[in-house]
Order: sequence, then structure tokens, then C-alpha cells
Amino acid sequence: MDLAGAIAISEQDPERAVLVAIALEGYRTERLSESAVRRLLGFETRTQVYGFLKEHGVFMHYALKDLEYDMREADRIVALMGATRTAEKRPG
Repeated sequence: MDLAGAIAISEQDPERAVLVAIALEGYRTERLSESAVRRLLGFETRTQVYGFLKEHGVFMHYALKDLEYDMREADRIVALMGATRTAEKRPG
């Protein structure tokens, strides 16, 4: 088996296989961000990056500070929705 064939096990294009390998290892080792992976592989959205990482068994970087931020945002959105519903129920 030649080197290109060994690298491109499931990919049809050896150059793409190398980019995929670099992106995966770079993200795993936290040397590449989601944004860098997106640009390197030509994805248009973060959702495509998430799907790519999931497909390759790579966990997203998600720290406690990310969870805390998400919880604050969820609380803020729930409060806004509650205020909107209360305003809609008031007789005009």
C-alpha cells in the first residue's frame, strides 16, 4: 500500500484526509478552535463543525464557565418569555 492510500483510509482524496487528520488532532489537543476547524475544512457553520466532531468521536470543549453562561442565558430568555406572556394577557 502506498503512503497516500494508507492516509486516505475512508476518504477519497488524500489531501482532504490529511486536512481532516490535522483538524481532528488540532482540536483534540486544543491547538485549534472550532472556528479554526471550520475555516480549515471549509465548513460554513458551527453546526457543521459539531457534526464533524461527533462523526469522528471527538468531544466538544465545554467547560464549567460555558455551562454557567448557558444557564444565565437560559434564565434570561425564560424571564423575557414570561414578561412577554404577562404583557399579552393584560386587558387592553
